[in-house]
Amino acid sequence: MLETGVKAPEFTLPDQDGNMVSLSDFAGKKVILYFYPKDNTPGCTKQACGFGELYPQFTEKGAVVLGVSKDSVASHRKFADKYNLPFTLLSDTELKVLEAYDVWKEKTMYGKKVMGVVRTTYLIDENGVIAKAFGKVKAAENPAQMLEVI
Repeated sequence: MLETGVKAPEFTLPDQDGNMVSLSDFAGKKVILYFYPKDNTPGCTKQACGFGELYPQFTEKGAVVLGVSKDSVASHRKFADKYNLPFTLLSDTELKVLEAYDVWKEKTMYGKKVMGVVRTTYLIDENGVIAKAFGKVKAAENPAQMLEVI
């Protein structure tokens, strides 16, 4: 996990509509950048829907929400449509951003070692610096937790 106080790594990734989105597009705003394992899985759905429900409060506080996983643009489009998600989902199929933010890790699933995303959320300030970092977050609690810290 990246440390607080460091400059957030710049990136450009396609969103659920195939549009290219860069971190620098949000200069001057707080960014909640959350990394999750997979679209349409129970924990990831709870987390995404939580951010969706609280989205108006995030925007009132001048914050944007960006969700990142290794799922495809098409998968993100279906996920966003199915749950009416009002924020941006970014596709990192090449794992470059997942690795840059140190969330692509070896995990144990069903007794086997596998590589995967460790659910992590970063709060990036208006100057592009990591203000808070939360590792191994609880999916259902994370949206409310982030609303409190901004």
